[in-house]
Amino acid sequence: MDRFFVLTGGPGSGKTTLLAALAEQGLPHMPEAGRAVIRDQMAMGGTALPWEDREAFADRMLEQDLASYDAAMSRSGILFFDRGIPDIIGYRTLCGLAIPGDLMRAARTRRYHRHVFIAPPWQEIYARDRERRQDWAEAVDTHDAMLRVYRDLQYVPVPLPLAAPDARAAFVRQSIARWAV
Repeated sequence: MDRFFVLTGGPGSGKTTLLAALAEQGLPHMPEAGRAVIRDQMAMGGTALPWEDREAFADRMLEQDLASYDAAMSRSGILFFDRGIPDIIGYRTLCGLAIPGDLMRAARTRRYHRHVFIAPPWQEIYARDRERRQDWAEAVDTHDAMLRVYRDLQYVPVPLPLAAPDARAAFVRQSIARWAV
């Protein structure tokens, strides 16, 4: 979908902050599945968490991302995704988990714009929180895994500048304008 743009990268690289800045400018986004699953599981005392049952966590993320993608199909205009279906492949790879056929099919059939924005690791803004428990090395490894996965799936990664949210938003808007969506 030429109007669906993914914003990916490692944790703590400013993705969510950028998406909030874009939303303030009238460019909506679909929420990140991983955070939603973590919140739901923590609220219900579930175990489909990255620090308890990574396989179940990845399966729940795929369910959420498929529902998010399908819901986006009924919306019009440019839409951003806080991570995309290929991110689950990267996550599973990082965890040493097998890549199920349904995940690969979903990544190949539910496509996004060929240019994917990737937030590089940015140690100055990186912070852990209740839901983000990865250390700095894991954040860098996650970025690298996402870069590989999107390239392997024939996307063109577009690194975001290490800049304030408004400057990053301007970069994204200018990039999209060049691609004439």
